Amino acid sequence: MQNKQVFSDYFTDKIAAFDFDKFYTKRKRFLFHSLMWLGFAGLLLLSYRIAYHLTYFNSFILTLRMTIVNMAVFYLFFYVALPKIFKGGAGTAILLIIITFPIFVAVWLLVTYFFSIAYHSLGFEILDGELKGAIKGAASQTLFQAISVNRMVSQAIIIISILSPFFFVKILFEISKLYNRTLNVQRQKATLEIQNINIEKDFLKAQLNPHFLFNTLNNLYSLSLKKDDLVPEVILNLSDTMSYTLYESNTEKVPLSKELEFIKNYVELEKMRYSGSKKIRFEFPSEQECSGFYIAPLLTFTFIENAFKYGLKSKTGSLLNLDIRIEDGWFYFDVENDIDDTRKMSDFGGIGLENSRKRLQLLYPDKYKLQIQNPEGCFKVSLKLDLKN
Repeated sequence: MQNKQVFSDYFTDKIAAFDFDKFYTKRKRFLFHSLMWLGFAGLLLLSYRIAYHLTYFNSFILTLRMTIVNMAVFYLFFYVALPKIFKGGAGTAILLIIITFPIFVAVWLLVTYFFSIAYHSLGFEILDGELKGAIKGAASQTLFQAISVNRMVSQAIIIISILSPFFFVKILFEISKLYNRTLNVQRQKATLEIQNINIEKDFLKAQLNPHFLFNTLNNLYSLSLKKDDLVPEVILNLSDTMSYTLYESNTEKVPLSKELEFIKNYVELEKMRYSGSKKIRFEFPSEQECSGFYIAPLLTFTFIENAFKYGLKSKTGSLLNLDIRIEDGWFYFDVENDIDDTRKMSDFGGIGLENSRKRLQLLYPDKYKLQIQNPEGCFKVSLKLDLKN
């Protein structure tokens, strides 16, 4: 039993590791399809030659006709009809497939009919054997005779038997590709869970480290000596910040209002550490604007922490602008801070920024736009995020 499990895991890992998109390029797709139809045409040519004792020329023109007819039905079904059919539910898809089946039988018969007319006009004909006069007989039909109900029913089994190998291969390939993508999604989710755990650990180390607590408590002590009325508010901010990071941010999504409340508390606590010469400006949307929206917790914290860490703590840093707004279900985040001219963009954030990029890609694929800029004497981060779903 254990050996079976090991084999199953090994097989699953191999499928998951295989990159269909990288392997199955447009060039290879064209090559594989060409080989498939050439193989079909070769077998069909031998069949006409050996089974019906036709000349090579007659075998060729009948093979050409049959190959093109099957190609037309195959590509119309899989690349035109099927993508539209499966846009609805499973029940609707099955119903549409049943409805479209007679249409594709009619297409198969029509293309065959038009080939017969073309061959007859060119003077092609089979002069002996079982198929003697077959081209003239097919071309002499009217259009309605060519696609009559009786003819469609009689030819349906032949059409299914001819096309079934191609349909089977195509369906098997699509199932394998879908299974591969499903395994990759599962792997990404598992990776994301691990990354989230590590990010939370890193966050707690950065946010609740002794240095941060020491500074905050130091400020509290100074305020208490002055009997400043801000003491209760600072204690409450620190309590809310610790509570959010320890208990409320352990889910995949949190209410946007909660996340912004945490950011406000953090910014207020950080502001206490700087003199009035530092220009710290921030704007947040109202609670009403945030209503009904959810966001991944601590998603922008790295950017804010870096702005304080590398901006206001630098020798020349005196400006920090933080702007968050909600417009038509989109979350806009912009933070800008002064930096030393000697620093490069690679100096900022490191692993924290890279983890933020990965989280955005995994949690919000194709639903965000992140820009990190480093103009002269400044560092800017802009994030646009779709929160509608």
